[in-house]
Amino acid sequence: MRSASPGPIEARHRLSSFNEETNKRRFQRNKYFKDVEKALHVPIQCRNLNCKRSTLKVVLVIILLGSLLTLFRSPAVHIADHPSNSASRPSFVDRWVRESATGDRRYLSTLDVNWDQISNVAEKLIDRNEYQGIGLLNFNNSEIDNWKQLIPDAEHIALHLDHVSDSITWESLYPEWIDEEEEFEVPTCPSLPKIQIPGKPRIDLIAVKLPCNKFGRWSRDVARLHLQLEAARIAASSKGNAWLYKPNLNRLREKLQLPVGSCELAVPLKAKENFYSERAHREAYATILHSAHMYVCGAIAAAQSIRMAGSTRDLVILVDETISEYYRGGLEAAGWKIHTIQRIRNPKAERDAYNEWNYSKFRLWQLTNYDKIIFIDADLLIMRNIDFLFEMPEITATGNNATLFNSGVMVVEPSNCTFQLLMDHINEIESYNGGDQGYLNEIFTWWHRIPKHMNFLKHFWEGDEEEKKQMKIRLFGANPPILYVLHYLGNKPWLCFRDYDCNWNVDILQEFASDVAHKTWWKVHDAMPEGLQKFCLLRSKQKAALEWDRRQAEKANYTDGHWKIKIKDKRLKTCFEDFCFWESMLWHWGEKNWTDNSTATPAPPAITTASLPSL
Repeated sequence: MRSASPGPIEARHRLSSFNEETNKRRFQRNKYFKDVEKALHVPIQCRNLNCKRSTLKVVLVIILLGSLLTLFRSPAVHIADHPSNSASRPSFVDRWVRESATGDRRYLSTLDVNWDQISNVAEKLIDRNEYQGIGLLNFNNSEIDNWKQLIPDAEHIALHLDHVSDSITWESLYPEWIDEEEEFEVPTCPSLPKIQIPGKPRIDLIAVKLPCNKFGRWSRDVARLHLQLEAARIAASSKGNAWLYKPNLNRLREKLQLPVGSCELAVPLKAKENFYSERAHREAYATILHSAHMYVCGAIAAAQSIRMAGSTRDLVILVDETISEYYRGGLEAAGWKIHTIQRIRNPKAERDAYNEWNYSKFRLWQLTNYDKIIFIDADLLIMRNIDFLFEMPEITATGNNATLFNSGVMVVEPSNCTFQLLMDHINEIESYNGGDQGYLNEIFTWWHRIPKHMNFLKHFWEGDEEEKKQMKIRLFGANPPILYVLHYLGNKPWLCFRDYDCNWNVDILQEFASDVAHKTWWKVHDAMPEGLQKFCLLRSKQKAALEWDRRQAEKANYTDGHWKIKIKDKRLKTCFEDFCFWESMLWHWGEKNWTDNSTATPAPPAITTASLPSL
């Protein structure tokens, strides 16, 4: 019987293999989209007028020179919209199709407009402003007549938008793979039709009605995204200064320059690292530790790597009550600003499972002292400065598989509104992998792809050719580094002896084994002050687990032969606890009632913690 792995193997990283050569043939060569140097947040409304969300997932009414308000709220935000009753719906749909230009049902919304709500807002707008023209997008003739009654003195312009081709699907906007290195072709996104903005009369207000099929894939709907992007584009052309809800127009314009999906890189493969920000004090790197003191060493090394890469941004770490004062002292000494949080349980996880508390990551959105956060997992190294990602909007990340992103490195924009949105639906939304990554992918369906070099997984696919394996090995050890971020999967370097990567001794983890990447991590460890290296000492139980795995590899006679290497790591003979006879633990290894009863730790230094609001 083999022991349990020393650390949890995150399910989000266990990706299904796919044939890259097959996927390469899906793309046609075209001119590469110009380098995007600025791509920031498009603020949009959720739940009320005092909060915002950074994804385009709600129906918008964007008012030029007037305001921004919501006609409908998407099911993920507010479950109060009701379709027309079953008796009246068919006639309504038929009427809409007859009145629409093309009858394209993808753009059809069967929800009833709350005209009382619109009327109340319209009255406030009329009191403050005069309107020359009101642009109406995706409304039928009857609804346009209602708008004329609400604001009779303005000219009402039915905006025409050609619909996207049936061949453009969400999967084509968010493909599983793109040729980031441009070895075979230049990846491009499909072009979406644009509205011809009339010169006269001046459009002072634009309202858009979005399709909303609660029982379909409304959150990954091409027509819905198309309408929102065009409404935002018209809003971005405004020069007005009177808004009920005013977005930052520069940010809005910059975000509209981004590729429409992840079918192109939003950041060039060779990014400019000399990024300057006027609001650096409002930007921070952040990570989280919940019920996992074994990741403290990893977080300390990650902080060391950020500083070695040249960043001076704040470092913020969220910890719960299970992280002792001793470990908190080490984290603070490494440069992390400690915030104590109350854990958030994943209601769909089993008790004591690896993913039981990983919804605690949602607390990141409560860090409202910052405008931008680059979240990093505690099991990675920053090889090159990635401060330029602070210029990107939420969510910016590398691709994972299918249309999804990997949440190990991602740009987020703290917002109490977004935090509440995440909390409101933890009982409803199904996570594809049972964890926070799957949940976040259901909320932030419109995301922006950065090169995999900015979150490079330490992993060898089963189908990798030898040439590709050697390429990865060179990347792991390149000096000066080529990768921006190296993400350690499987058993973590600090939970192995420094002599070699202990993933070699576990059959199902050998896909994560690399001695070169292992040495790269230990170089950062050795650059840490000696006072911090002690937080990477091995507990007796971990030493026993490593020896157990080595013995199993010896019995199986693994051909890599790592199990033959004599351990010279000084930590083998360094006693962390009062009781440290790890060899005796092997006598009872694998017995159900056996426990590690030796957890004594030195007295911690005094630290000050800042608490986040708890639920």
